[in-house]
Amino acid sequence: MRRKHLLAVVCALAVVLAGCSGAGGGGDGGDGGGLAADQGATGVPESTPSGGDSAGERGGDDAGGSAGIQASVQNREIIYTAEVTLQVDDYGEARRQLTEATTRRGGYVGDASRRVRGSGNETWVVGTMTLRVPSGNYSGAMTAVNDTGTVLQATENTDDVTDQVVDLRARLDSLRAERDRLRELYQQANDTEEVLAVQRELSDVQTEIERTEAKLQSLERRVAYSTITVRIEEPRPDYGPVERTQFHETPLLEAFMESVDGAIVLVRSAVVFSVYALPYAFLVGIPAVAVALLYRRGPDLP
Repeated sequence: MRRKHLLAVVCALAVVLAGCSGAGGGGDGGDGGGLAADQGATGVPESTPSGGDSAGERGGDDAGGSAGIQASVQNREIIYTAEVTLQVDDYGEARRQLTEATTRRGGYVGDASRRVRGSGNETWVVGTMTLRVPSGNYSGAMTAVNDTGTVLQATENTDDVTDQVVDLRARLDSLRAERDRLRELYQQANDTEEVLAVQRELSDVQTEIERTEAKLQSLERRVAYSTITVRIEEPRPDYGPVERTQFHETPLLEAFMESVDGAIVLVRSAVVFSVYALPYAFLVGIPAVAVALLYRRGPDLP
């Protein structure tokens, strides 16, 4: 009985010890999980948003930078000019096509010239057209020009005048402000000498304003409308020498017809010569006949 009681006590203690060790292991596991959770809460979440924010900031900076560069390029004041030499089969048709293409894009033909070269049947036409098109339609106009004929030579130029435009506008603002101050001084002037001095200064400033405005307007017009100078050339005729057959190789019928034509020409020439000579014959012949008659009757006279 004692042995049974001792075995029961030992088994109970073993069960209790096993339960305590299991509870301790579960507590350690819970602490480990809490630590991992804490680390995840303090480490990973903080580093991940930080990395995301950095990437977002970099992306925002890049996007902002690209947008700024694009806006800066679009705001530039650029003058576009081009010179193109075209070879076409028909000058008139090419000129019509270029005029229509320019008008369709909101432009106009500034100057045009035309010249016929050669002589006889060996003639060809060359000419020049100056096309003015809005700068926004410059590329389309160039495509239309190139499609009109065969491009022999083409030159394109761009001139960035942004700094010049900015300087002229700033100078205008300064001159206008100076003009306003001079007008105030003119109104406040008392004696004649001061009035005349202010008038001279005001006249000089007004002249400079008008000169600066003219320069600015000229630049703005050249920026607003691109210039395309087109030289149009028809191909020069290439006539070979006429092949002539030998005299003895001429066909009989052709020789006979040529001789008939020659005889007709000879008769017509004789008739025309007679008509031309008839007045001279009367003019010279009548006095000659009169002299001859007088000469013959001369011996019979008493």
